[in-house]
Amino acid sequence: MDLEKIEGLVKIIENSSLKQFTYKEGDMKITMSKLDHPPVVAAGIPANPVQMPVLEEQEEEKEEEKLFITSPIVGTFYSAPSPDASAFVKVGDQVKNGQTVCILEAMKLMNEIQSEFDCEIEAVLVSNEQKVEYGQPLFRVKRL
Repeated sequence: MDLEKIEGLVKIIENSSLKQFTYKEGDMKITMSKLDHPPVVAAGIPANPVQMPVLEEQEEEKEEEKLFITSPIVGTFYSAPSPDASAFVKVGDQVKNGQTVCILEAMKLMNEIQSEFDCEIEAVLVSNEQKVEYGQPLFRVKRL
């Protein structure tokens, strides 16, 4: 379960009349309760020391799985070298280190963006001729 889903559940509980809520997904179980008084937190003492390392390992695995090719500049994204040409890459393509994946236009200069490692394209996250920001993910990839 990702952070956005957890935050969504917290907001639902906060805005409802429920006093307690339990959600289970696979091996993960989340229980939320509304308190009538401010919570008391003991710093440095994990709530469940046995499960803490397991959750950290799962988060590390998810971080490794989520790889992106990001925009090194602000500009306009082009998926192909010309309007009538096919895209440099599409979902499912295997890309080699140094292979061009798109073009970013900045100040009338066309900049070829290349993959920095061997990977497979899992998703194209921007559309053709879309304005992109510095550091914005362009492609979600899986390392080969």
